[in-house]
Amino acid sequence: MSDGPRVVRMSPPRPPKIPVGIVGILILVAVLVAAAFSMWFTVQPEEVGVVLTFGKYAREAPPGLRFKWPWPIQQVVKVPVQVQLKEEFGFRTERTARRSDFGRVTEESLMLTGDLNVAEVEWITQFRVADPYAYLFKVRNIGDTFRDMNEAVMREVVGDRSVNEVLTIGREEIASQVEQRLQELCNQYETGLEIDQIVLQDVNPPDKVKPAFNEVNQAQQERERMINEAQTEYNRVIPRAQGEAQQTIQQAEGYATDRVNRAKGDAEAFKALLAAYKRSPDVTRRRIYLETMNSIYPKVQDKIVLDDDLKGVLPLLPLGSGGGK
Repeated sequence: MSDGPRVVRMSPPRPPKIPVGIVGILILVAVLVAAAFSMWFTVQPEEVGVVLTFGKYAREAPPGLRFKWPWPIQQVVKVPVQVQLKEEFGFRTERTARRSDFGRVTEESLMLTGDLNVAEVEWITQFRVADPYAYLFKVRNIGDTFRDMNEAVMREVVGDRSVNEVLTIGREEIASQVEQRLQELCNQYETGLEIDQIVLQDVNPPDKVKPAFNEVNQAQQERERMINEAQTEYNRVIPRAQGEAQQTIQQAEGYATDRVNRAKGDAEAFKALLAAYKRSPDVTRRRIYLETMNSIYPKVQDKIVLDDDLKGVLPLLPLGSGGGK
């Protein structure tokens, strides 16, 4: 009697066993290749390579192709020393494919001024790494520390000035003073950073008070305009009036000098005539008479000369139309 078909189970083929010695050799070769590739590195022209031996500073590698001990004995940290870095405060630049958008960070930009007003100050700090060793090892978390230093110095400088200075005429002085104080603080903390420039990007009153502040600015500008117009009118009228007054005074002084000189001359002439008369009365009297007649006769139109002994002069006088005038 048959028991039916039998089912035969076949086990899958087993892979060939690799000897343990070959695996160890492969691992060793891989480690040696990785170590060989980690023994050389390239430093770009704007960088400096800081070589660490078991995490401790060993040396600095200048730009070019350099060699070191393989990892994990030595490793390299590349620091950009010839590149100008920047930090943005009060806003963030969000670059897209077509344009750059700016996002505001009110927590950083909102500041209290010295006259208890509020201003929104946005600025950029441009800096360089001057000392790679100090930059990497002297300060923990250098990025956050540097941002805190910037914000503290800017708030201190803005807090010493009025809101009008912060928004208008004091911006350059604020930037210069922040740059100086920030560099002193970086040197004190041994950050290894050198400040190149502080740029006040945008300084405005808060949005809630901006309309009122604009009205105040317009009123101040109108006041300045009226003051300038009044000063212009003053400069136009007052100097001219002063010039005319000075001219009148000089004319009066000239007239007075002329009259005094004429009077002195007439007096001197009379004195000279009196002296001449005293020396020769008859001659002087005749000369005076002749000079007087010489000045009178040219003004007389009709002249009639009569003899002293002539009698009956009336019929000889022109009593017609011409004489009746």
